[in-house]
Amino acid sequence: MLKIKVLGPGCNNCHMVEEIARAAVAAVGVEAAFEKVTDRAEFARYGLLYTPGLVIDEKLVSAGRIPNQNEVVAWVNNALAISASS
Repeated sequence: MLKIKVLGPGCNNCHMVEEIARAAVAAVGVEAAFEKVTDRAEFARYGLLYTPGLVIDEKLVSAGRIPNQNEVVAWVNNALAISASS
């Protein structure tokens, strides 16, 4: 199961990133555990300078912008390929 984190203070952009990520996961047809991270100390742990941020399996894949669903689908597929090869 993928672990997806949305990093940000809980703003509208953060909610949009989560909605897009949930739609991407549904499009791929995999299960994922979602977590909202609002602690700024955690942002630094991932190297996030500008919110919102998106983390898939502990890798920061997007920062400071709202990705489109196709981008997130590609990142999800990449994360799945990496976990399958491990």
